[in-house]
Amino acid sequence: MACFSDNLRGAGNQERAWIILWKILENSGIKWKIILTFALNISGRVQGTGSPVHIYLKHWEMVKFIGEYTVRLDDKGRLVFPSAFKNMLPAGKDMKFVVKKDIFEDCLEMYTFSEWERQSEEVKSKLNFFNRRHAAFWREYMRDRAIVEPDSKIGRITIPKPLLESIGAGKDVVFSGNDFKIEIWAKEKYGESVLPADEFVSVAESLPGMDAGH
Repeated sequence: MACFSDNLRGAGNQERAWIILWKILENSGIKWKIILTFALNISGRVQGTGSPVHIYLKHWEMVKFIGEYTVRLDDKGRLVFPSAFKNMLPAGKDMKFVVKKDIFEDCLEMYTFSEWERQSEEVKSKLNFFNRRHAAFWREYMRDRAIVEPDSKIGRITIPKPLLESIGAGKDVVFSGNDFKIEIWAKEKYGESVLPADEFVSVAESLPGMDAGH
């Protein structure tokens, strides 16, 4: 809902109408893929890919990744992208991903290119590039990113060695689906990252409207 309300605040009257219409379609449960694609093309050409309506429509189309898969790094430094994740992507869609180091954890984050566009546009919209600190932040934000794309045969990807070294990756890594992104962990560190049950319950209880039963 945050994306919905944030984009309404940033939209004009015409864009508000578009966003509300697509929210109604989303809640209806009807698969409007053809219309959605048409709307994305029109909104991108007429209003720009950074417009509130275009960003919201891209969010509506967002892929959700679920599951954990252990993959072995081959002698050439390549990884086979899990087929289960590949099957979650819409047929015929762009297979490019953006990979970057996580800010808080020793893992990499992997985003579909459309999700990366949405996030980076959202961050950029909050910055003033005539502010030295904001400009320095954006430069750092864009540093050490890589674009990868599974090959057409078995889905191998090549992640730059410095990124793999930054998480201490050995022979085995774990691809972990985390809803709107995929996390890539060194296998040993992934096992160590588990949140203790009592801490998980404590955080759950602190969330508005949540309790341990959820």
